[in-house]
Amino acid sequence: MTVVGPSGAGKDTLLGSARAALSQDPRFVFARRAITRPPETSQHAGAEDHLPMSEAEFIAARDRGAFALHWQAHGLLYGIPRDIEADLAAGRVVIANLSRAVLAEANTRYRLRVIEVTAPTAILAARLAQRGRETAEEIAERLMRQPALPQGLEVVQVVNDTSAEAGAARLLRALRDGLDAGFSRPGAAAPR
Repeated sequence: MTVVGPSGAGKDTLLGSARAALSQDPRFVFARRAITRPPETSQHAGAEDHLPMSEAEFIAARDRGAFALHWQAHGLLYGIPRDIEADLAAGRVVIANLSRAVLAEANTRYRLRVIEVTAPTAILAARLAQRGRETAEEIAERLMRQPALPQGLEVVQVVNDTSAEAGAARLLRALRDGLDAGFSRPGAAAPR
């Protein structure tokens, strides 16, 4: 399963809550992304525990086949480690934070359920402004360029428009519903 959504939707915050809630459930595995970005310097809601890599390290790992999926977005390189394939083959539900740009490829290679975290535009803008990384103009531009999801995907929508706790409960429900849909059978989501 993958969790996608626009910047400011609260994906990382909700994923952090889900990771904590499911930490003792061996049926769920959360993929740790490799990113050409330094580690987070402060722990805050939405901080991602990623594997920081230089661009040269990332390219070398990619060329060795270390990533099941990889893409470029916002001037950074992102990768999902290939070890997710062993978890998938063992029947575990792997949850990965993917870019919309790689969903079609992921869907051809793995059985994929997309959980799209959304929020109204005004809430997205306010959350992005709180981060302090972009100007108001840059935020407006970012919100205007939300690409559509590729056709043919199984999509479940999670609205994160109130508290982080309520959004996390909705995400947990969507993840657990994936078990009922057969995403945890051995080989159910193994590479195609």
